[in-house]
Amino acid sequence: MTTGSGNKGGGTKGPGGKGSSGRGDRQLTVKVKTAKRRTASSTRWLQRQLNDPYVVRSKAEGWRSRAAYKLIEIDDKYELLKPGMRVCDLGCAPGGWLQVAVERVKSSSELPRVVGIDYLGCEPLAGAIILEQDFLAEDAPDKLKAALGGEADFVMSDMAAPATGHKKTDHLKIMYLCEVGLAFAREVLKPGGHFLAKVLRGGTENTLLADLKRDFATVYHVKPPASRSDSSEMYVLAKGFRGQGVAAAQEPPADED
Repeated sequence: MTTGSGNKGGGTKGPGGKGSSGRGDRQLTVKVKTAKRRTASSTRWLQRQLNDPYVVRSKAEGWRSRAAYKLIEIDDKYELLKPGMRVCDLGCAPGGWLQVAVERVKSSSELPRVVGIDYLGCEPLAGAIILEQDFLAEDAPDKLKAALGGEADFVMSDMAAPATGHKKTDHLKIMYLCEVGLAFAREVLKPGGHFLAKVLRGGTENTLLADLKRDFATVYHVKPPASRSDSSEMYVLAKGFRGQGVAAAQEPPADED
């Protein structure tokens, strides 16, 4: 796979080396019948998965999840991942973002520069150190710092709490995870580093934005094409960490649709 800086606007190769045009090839629609012991909502979810071009591509190209394309698209546009970087992935299971990071920073088993954490199981990946633990556990940050072996260049988080169906509750949960991720990023990022985290559309709190604008040179709202159009999921991207304890003039975030 080429790095983000050399792959703008083009397709990418998956971990298995298979090429992709990036055009979302046409396919026949798969219809799923409701079966015994399967709810209507489960049937709709299964049908959406079977007909999702990103799911089809991820299986064909060897990515562990369709989420890999979200990071690929963000990185292709904003050029975040560079060879030699140290990267921390919060909420890494099943490992799609880890795969992208390992490929693009040229991490290896001999010198792993990508560290991930998740309380869900995640299959081992050459070039990545994976901690099977809840990031919210008291000792998790120290374990991550030890595994990183130095300051991080990029902290990314695709963490999301299980949805309750209650919008306000779900919003509060995901914003809490974002804020905890940011607090950790402040401790481990080197000056000039980046932070990327999942939020919900229209739900980025003013306090969080103020903190990001104080601590980073530029802040963006991003919704990559691989993020489903009917989802309120978005990402907040903060580039150019100013360094711990540095207060600076605030700049308004640049929103990206």
